[in-house]
Amino acid sequence: MRIRGGRLPIGRNPAGASDEGTADEAASGEGPSTEGASGAGTSGEGTSGEGGSGDGGSGDGQAAGGRGSAGTGTLSSPWARGAAALLAGALPALAFPAPGLWWFAYVALVPWLLLIRTAHSPRRAALDGWIGGIGFIIAVHHWLVPSLHVFIVLLAALLGLLWAPWGLLVSRLLGGSPSASRAVAAVVVVPSGWLMIELVRSWEGLGGPWGLLGASQWEVAPALRVASVGGVWLVSLLVLAVNTGAALLVADRAARTTAGVLLVVCALSVAAMWAWAPRPTDTGTVRIAVVQPGVVEGPGSVARRFDRGEELTRSLEGRGVDLVVWGESSIGAGAWERPETARRLAELSRRVGADLLVNVDARQTDGSGRSGIFKSAVLVGPDGPTGDRYDKMRLVPFGEYVPARSLLGWATSVGKAAGEDRLRGDRQVVMTLPDGARGLRIGPLVCFESAFPDMSRRLVRDGAQVIVAQSATSTFQDSWAPAQHASLGALRAAENGRPMVHATLTGISAAYGPRGERVGSPLGTDASAAEVFDLPLARGSTLYGRLGDWPVYGALAALAVLCAVEGLRALRRPAPGPPGPPARTAHGSPGRPGR
Repeated sequence: MRIRGGRLPIGRNPAGASDEGTADEAASGEGPSTEGASGAGTSGEGTSGEGGSGDGGSGDGQAAGGRGSAGTGTLSSPWARGAAALLAGALPALAFPAPGLWWFAYVALVPWLLLIRTAHSPRRAALDGWIGGIGFIIAVHHWLVPSLHVFIVLLAALLGLLWAPWGLLVSRLLGGSPSASRAVAAVVVVPSGWLMIELVRSWEGLGGPWGLLGASQWEVAPALRVASVGGVWLVSLLVLAVNTGAALLVADRAARTTAGVLLVVCALSVAAMWAWAPRPTDTGTVRIAVVQPGVVEGPGSVARRFDRGEELTRSLEGRGVDLVVWGESSIGAGAWERPETARRLAELSRRVGADLLVNVDARQTDGSGRSGIFKSAVLVGPDGPTGDRYDKMRLVPFGEYVPARSLLGWATSVGKAAGEDRLRGDRQVVMTLPDGARGLRIGPLVCFESAFPDMSRRLVRDGAQVIVAQSATSTFQDSWAPAQHASLGALRAAENGRPMVHATLTGISAAYGPRGERVGSPLGTDASAAEVFDLPLARGSTLYGRLGDWPVYGALAALAVLCAVEGLRALRRPAPGPPGPPARTAHGSPGRPGR
């Protein structure tokens, strides 16, 4: 019996595997390599037909997915794999309010990591990252669907691209059977890659830092302690490191010891921060009241909401409050333009014995002479407006302005986009209350500005003793948004070692102490009431207040080291040798011409 000579297809999988495109990618050298097996199975060694074997090389040569996982079973279908990636990316949303499964955040990414790990090629790993990113964005921002409609899918598809390089990173470091050094690198670099995604997403033009993974830990005291050291960024790194370590425990038996040690290191790091990080020192208390009129709808709703706010404020008379805070857009444009409004607010201030911080969404002129619609926090005393005013600096895309309106202005006819762009303030403001309130200094924020860590930090560095956020989430009243928004106050308080008040029109209104602990009882979305919070004041600065976003720079350094190491390996890799002699064929070979 004559066996016909010739080469087998390069990179053929073991029997039963059905990876799409694996042979073509392996033939072009595209498959990702792993340490100790960077060329096996993709160079064609061992596939010349010896013994009639068609295995295509050693198991180490499988792409980043490693042993026994490439394209087998249910996920061999690209559609099934895509659906799995979409679902896996959406799972972390359950860790945020309102579900509030904070503990789930530490394992929520494991299915996604394991899925990417089994990708048979870099292209597939990037695709798994992108599709999972789409699932994450839609799940965390699903409450925007009534406002954005189909735009939420477009937005998710664009932002999801940020996870494509992360998918490559996960595949490179977790694929195959990671060595101890690669496992250590994975626990450091995979979280660093995620943090870069959060940093880019935090740009106001991309929607701001909503849904940062570290924000899911807002009610966990040890995590808030970590936030005082490195902000929400360090908490995100910690959560990702635990997820990566857990994925190593599940995925590879040889890496379990290393993964276990790394998880213990994470726990010891948190314990060290809990024990030794500077703590704010209490210096007394201040009484701040929040007025939440609740949902007021129908004709004349703006005037009736003002009347309800006035009624609730009068109920605070004799309670010794130092400041009364109304929610965002608590006074309509028309009302603010009437002198009667200022008179009524001044009379309220005299009756309560405290200044009022109200919020106006109206056409005004700022200090530099610009005229237009500003969203402004305005301080009102017994004699009327004091002159202290803060104009919102960071606006909600589409909600308060339309990016590139000349191109995207048609969005106003589809969703609830702003008909006219609001103007931005040009500086943050710290307001000083009169001596009756012991000269208390407050730092106002408006709406989703409470999501930006740098803004709260800047106010505290400028001397703010209390951070005050005014918000209105009535558009998303029955969604997860109010609870998620209110929870951000705990992080901002813990990061800076200063108390924070979150005042809304329709709930949830809440207050937090300088360690991020909840103070008093929050006002839910079904409440129409005024609530007084006795907030502990504090002095001293946190490490985050002193050092700022140092975890971001550390993550950048980790990624730079990885790039340098990979670059050196590429330079040291020997150049490919000259091609070997042509393969003999059954007919027309040099040795047997004419056959």
